[in-house]
Amino acid sequence: MANSGQSIKAADIFAKAYQFTAADEVKAKGLYPYFKPLTDTDGNVVVIEGKTVIMAGSNNYLGLTNDIRLMEAAQKAITKYGTGCTGSRYLNGTLDLHLELEDKLATFMRKENCVLFSTGYQTNEGSIQTIAGRNDVIFSDKDNHACIVAGTLSSNARTVRYHHNDTAHLRKLLERESPSTGKIIVSDGVFSMSGSLAKVPELLALAKEFNTRLYLDDAHAIGVIGEGGRGSASSFGLLDEVDLISGTFSKSFASLGGFLVGDRPVIEYIRHHSPAHIFSASMPPANVATVLKALEVLQEEQWRLQRLEEISNYMRKGLKELGFNIWTSESPIIPVVIGDLMDCLVFWRDLFEAGVYANAVVPPAVPRGQSLLRTSYMATHTNEQLDSILDAFRKVGIKRGIIDKNGHSLIEV
Repeated sequence: MANSGQSIKAADIFAKAYQFTAADEVKAKGLYPYFKPLTDTDGNVVVIEGKTVIMAGSNNYLGLTNDIRLMEAAQKAITKYGTGCTGSRYLNGTLDLHLELEDKLATFMRKENCVLFSTGYQTNEGSIQTIAGRNDVIFSDKDNHACIVAGTLSSNARTVRYHHNDTAHLRKLLERESPSTGKIIVSDGVFSMSGSLAKVPELLALAKEFNTRLYLDDAHAIGVIGEGGRGSASSFGLLDEVDLISGTFSKSFASLGGFLVGDRPVIEYIRHHSPAHIFSASMPPANVATVLKALEVLQEEQWRLQRLEEISNYMRKGLKELGFNIWTSESPIIPVVIGDLMDCLVFWRDLFEAGVYANAVVPPAVPRGQSLLRTSYMATHTNEQLDSILDAFRKVGIKRGIIDKNGHSLIEV
């Protein structure tokens, strides 16, 4: 119908951007904790805005980002292959290094085959949307990482979300589905905010009972926990029974990229059908060489895994004894729950001033009223550094009324 003389003003798609002021408001208060540039780092200690602080927020779990052996491997790869591949793996972007890494990762993870992706995020997004089709159902833990959520949203499959780590709820949802429907359960192996482990034995039992496949995202588990660092399923002795396991190179492997391992036909199908794999430039040579060397170091220096477990236990015990709520952490990821969003940002600033950097995590990454400082630890942290972190948390916690001097929590979360 024609406009009857009245002009209609078109909505501006940029309106939401112009109206976004929250970041500037927090910056004005000196409480903005994000996008802080590191001007120097040795892994454990970094320089931010001219201040030297202990890094207690990195995913550099094995402490390899500054390892001279990895840096030399990267430099040699650049000298031989150049700085990039300028194409996808599907066409001109495959190096012999890519094939070597896929072969060694498959062997390490005791699976038939492996496919590399350019980032860990693309690994899950690109694999889930490819393997789950129009007539299938994805069962996804509500606390799964954003890349898994992206994969479910871009898939043609129907997605059903179950309560976090609640296998009783998952069972009820599985019971509602037709036995003839293709089904897959997708879960983080180690959850990135809580540091808790998925209930892998229970997930596997349900998968077998309901003829369902199981997919674990072990971004925070491979090179961190399990036998030889093989991840969450390995920590239960169930590595061989999980259908698909994904991992990333941006954490323990001190690089960038991701991978998926599983049965050869499944991996080959994803390799030839995943848009994230086919239409993305392949991992640069230096990144691949870095991962190859990191994998070698991981297997040769098992003390790093043992030290990481020792540190994780020490820090969980220490933070609990101070009175902090650390949820159900079972890994080097240890959250310290503050509660109120602004209280969390103030705590972050005071902690930074006390010489410790941790990550402020606020809604929607965590539930409203459960803002937290996400701490994570490296195998190379010294005992002195760990005690300094605990002392800083103690002082700031008492100052801000989060804990008292007797090791009791003063907040309700």
